[in-house]
Amino acid sequence: MSTLPPCPKCDSVFTYEDGGMLICPECAYEWSAEVKSDTEEKKVYRDSAGNELQDGDTVTVIKDLKLKGSGGTIKMGTKVKNIRLVDSDHDIDCKIDGFGAMSLKTEFVKKV
Repeated sequence: MSTLPPCPKCDSVFTYEDGGMLICPECAYEWSAEVKSDTEEKKVYRDSAGNELQDGDTVTVIKDLKLKGSGGTIKMGTKVKNIRLVDSDHDIDCKIDGFGAMSLKTEFVKKV
């Protein structure tokens, strides 16, 4: 059983699908099934302290991170500038001086 989204106009949970359209029986509002509603929000990324992160922020690493493959270690307190947030298994893409391009998880960084 698939779960249909509530009506974006009146928030009724009794929506039904008719062809490619979703219909609300309470307010008679019709919308396309492919169109995302305005109430959906994009993912919010937070650091280890709960601060919201955005593209271009500067963060510091809060614990030593061992690198797989190269055998190096990113030390605690390493500053990472100009991060880019991505939706994958690691939330941050960045370049770290001396190491190059990396992917980090938000749980191991703190916003400066």
